Amino acid sequence: MTERTATIASRVGLHARPAAIFAEAAADLPVEVTIARLGEPAEDALDAASILALMGLGAAQGDVVVLRAEGDGADAALESLVRILETDHDA
Repeated sequence: MTERTATIASRVGLHARPAAIFAEAAADLPVEVTIARLGEPAEDALDAASILALMGLGAAQGDVVVLRAEGDGADAALESLVRILETDHDA
């Protein structure tokens, strides 16, 4: 399993517009991706392609999250999602 951490950059956290951008990108990937707050068990991770799950995560600016994926293309998929999370979409 491939794993990456990312720090939420958007001023409003992972809500509304940033969550929609992230969920759409995750849904378009060839692998399933999960997301969790740093320190939470992997089995509690949420579906990264679900905007409702992302909103429920409650990740604020500066919070660190863990993205996980498995399979062909997992590395590239997670790198693209990390870039989205580490961009301030509210600027």
